[in-house]
Amino acid sequence: MKKILLLTAISSSLLVGCYSTELSMSMGNMRLINSSAAPQDVMNYATNVCKNDFYQGASFISKAGKEYRFKCVQAEENEVLIPIPGTVIEPEATAQAK
Repeated sequence: MKKILLLTAISSSLLVGCYSTELSMSMGNMRLINSSAAPQDVMNYATNVCKNDFYQGASFISKAGKEYRFKCVQAEENEVLIPIPGTVIEPEATAQAK
């Protein structure tokens, strides 16, 4: 039992050193994400979150400390996807026509 508690304590302390990313708020097409990860990882996470909600992708709005604000964009809105400065939005893989 002591070994299990010791392993749990060690593994949880190791995870503290890792970065974390979490969706803090989702209101309409706006997303607030708290993250200590690299900006490219946050951009990828935001894009995946928006795509999971049936949007085309995430458009960066602002950053304050560890809080990133994004707007989820649909294709028919004719809006441009704006990445976090210094990052890129990866293009989707398109199916080849036969």
